[in-house]
Amino acid sequence: MIPRTPWPAEAIWEQIYPLLPDFTVEVLPEIDSSNSELMRRARAGQHEATLLVAESQTAGRGRMGRVWQSQPGDSLTFSLSLPLAPRDWSGLSLAVGLSLAESLHPDVGLKWPNDLWFQDRKLGGILIEAASMGGRSQVVVGVGLNIRPRPAEGLNTAPAALTELLPDMTAPACLARLGVPLVQALLAFEREGFAPLQNRFESRDVLKGRRVHTSDGQIGAARGVSPGGALRLLTDTGLQEIHSAEVSVRPFPVEDKLR
Repeated sequence: MIPRTPWPAEAIWEQIYPLLPDFTVEVLPEIDSSNSELMRRARAGQHEATLLVAESQTAGRGRMGRVWQSQPGDSLTFSLSLPLAPRDWSGLSLAVGLSLAESLHPDVGLKWPNDLWFQDRKLGGILIEAASMGGRSQVVVGVGLNIRPRPAEGLNTAPAALTELLPDMTAPACLARLGVPLVQALLAFEREGFAPLQNRFESRDVLKGRRVHTSDGQIGAARGVSPGGALRLLTDTGLQEIHSAEVSVRPFPVEDKLR
């Protein structure tokens, strides 16, 4: 049996409290979905900044209604809720992904708009939701990362695991790496938007230069992202920009990479 590692809740709270004075950290052994719980609280008028960690999720959610399975120790699943009022929300998921990737490992790549990849396999995903109550905007950022290898059955993309890059990594140790930089990234995004991050994102962009196809029927060459976080796609009809996160993008095999 793998020894249980304690969660660094107090250490994370001490580091983030100066940035968010009403900040709290919670670790729950089981919940339906950390995002769902924080969205329920936001709609009920609770606006405190909260980091909610779920050791196990019974109804975890990914983008476009996909299920995110979570077992204790095999993955890290958490959600961060805080009041946020940027001038432009465009590119928020890219800013979150960049913060996570840079905190984890140089070989972690980013797949537009909200996945972390390693060697053409999915390492993790991001789900961002927002609630507006009483004139206040509350954003909930959900993160799911594979810590240990998981079965590929039923998945559209083969999974990767963080222990392939960092063999001794645990879910609590991973959270300790991610928490403070993620809060700092969100506060910076509120002030500055995505544009200052464009070049850093493109340095990890796993789609750039590859032929891709989209769920709405487009085929073309990925040409990076715009200052607003849109995916640039060169098609037969010219350069298009995809803004909607509801459009799924898949690369063709790596041997089809374009110059």
